[in-house]
Order: sequence, then C-alpha cells, then structure tokens
Amino acid sequence: MAYEYKTQGTCSRKITVELDGKTIKDVQFEGGCNGNLSGISKLVKGMDMDFVIERFAGNKCGNRPTSCPDQLAHALQEAYAAQQAAQQ
Repeated sequence: MAYEYKTQGTCSRKITVELDGKTIKDVQFEGGCNGNLSGISKLVKGMDMDFVIERFAGNKCGNRPTSCPDQLAHALQEAYAAQQAAQQ
C-alpha cells in the first residue's frame, strides 16, 4: 500500500512511501533537490524503517527546523501506522 505524506517546511512537497511490514519497499519525493532525494530513495530501499527513522529524525536543513530526511522519518511513522490500521 502506497502512503502519501504532504511535507511541511521543505522544498519537497510530497513523499510517497511503500512499506512491507517495517521494510521500506519504495520512497518517492515530489519536488526538492532531485539528485539528493533520488539518492536517499535508493539508499533506504530494503532497509528497516526504524533504522532510517533513528538516523534521519531531527536532521535540519540550514536554519529550517526540519529537512527532507526528517520529513521522511515522519512519513515512515505515519505510513506504518496506516498500514497497521488497515490490517485491523
């Protein structure tokens, strides 16, 4: 199930996340720095979401209070919660 997360405070506008349990199947960013974000998407594919959240949560972009990796951490948490709700 693909989950769409609307970002806040970043150049990217949306993150689409697909999970298999806690394993990241796919991540797509809309907007933002294409090279960096496509690299992050490839890097996290197949990884455990908790590992990614632990490393990305709280990262800032310049003097902004968030970043695309930080927003990905939020998106993963919400996608997992939605996945769990759908299974009940």
